[in-house]
Amino acid sequence: MSEDKSTVLVTGGAGYIGSHAVLALQKAGYKVVVLDNLVYGHRELVEEVLKVELVVGDTSDRAFLDNLFATHNIAAVMHFAAYTYVGESVTDPGKYYHNNVVGTLTLLSAMVAANVKKFVFSSTCATYGIPEEIPLPETHSQKPINPYGMSKLMVEQILTDFDRAYELKSVRFRYFNAAGADPSGLLGEDHDPETHLIPLVLLTALGKRESIAIFGTDYPTPDGTCLRDYIHVTDLADAHVLGLEYLLKGGETNVFNLGNGNGFSVREVIDTVKKVTGKNFSVVECDRRPGDPPSLVGTSAKARQILGWYPQYTDLNEIIRHAWQWHQQRHG
Repeated sequence: MSEDKSTVLVTGGAGYIGSHAVLALQKAGYKVVVLDNLVYGHRELVEEVLKVELVVGDTSDRAFLDNLFATHNIAAVMHFAAYTYVGESVTDPGKYYHNNVVGTLTLLSAMVAANVKKFVFSSTCATYGIPEEIPLPETHSQKPINPYGMSKLMVEQILTDFDRAYELKSVRFRYFNAAGADPSGLLGEDHDPETHLIPLVLLTALGKRESIAIFGTDYPTPDGTCLRDYIHVTDLADAHVLGLEYLLKGGETNVFNLGNGNGFSVREVIDTVKKVTGKNFSVVECDRRPGDPPSLVGTSAKARQILGWYPQYTDLNEIIRHAWQWHQQRHG
């Protein structure tokens, strides 16, 4: 990596995973510019906590992007800017295809024009669809069951074609369930609306919600509730830095799962929150939701082998303790 070419553009850097990636990049010595349209991002996290340059704009605005690349010496792009609500993607697919596919395509075209050829992409295990084997390997068939997952799969295909045509090299990370918060308490998860299980349970523990619902207690799992692979957001962020460095050293386009490799059930999460917070709260058992697979757990052996990535925070107690620290500070 040449010293004059060490600026990384982080799109969606004012969001949950993006902001943690900015912090990890700073710790690794990179200069960072954040691009965010602030629809879901938090300006104060970038400007006051991370103290990096924030450029407010949209990835689907080509003239804006051309100017951004012309005025900054960018070595690589880390792309988190996407809409991620699965349910909304079903009711408003146009919004998802425009932002997640058209926005990313516009960004990639601007990169090619500016001769920026390194791209780290935030993909998702939702590209796999219903698991045919557990744990899921990267070679698992990709049959998304919602427009959100399909929009990410389309971008993965675009990246394959852009490598072949323009030699734009990319790393695609298919995450499982991002969870937790920066251990120092600087950053954390703050979505509106919130749909992720751990923050929903923590908000219930804080008294901000009346109860937490378990959707389905009759799944073929040890306690009858769905199993999910929770990966600490700091570990996710560290993987992105490793993926970037892999590309900067000349690595070829590649894809990696990011998960813990073991699942925690909905009931385990709720019980652990009760233990960590010392609070009791109402739990309501409901019918299954359509489209929820019983188990969603991935293998990250490839990321360990090629990138040398080893998650530090694999204990559910620790993941929830970090998230609780942030939630008390943010919502208490």
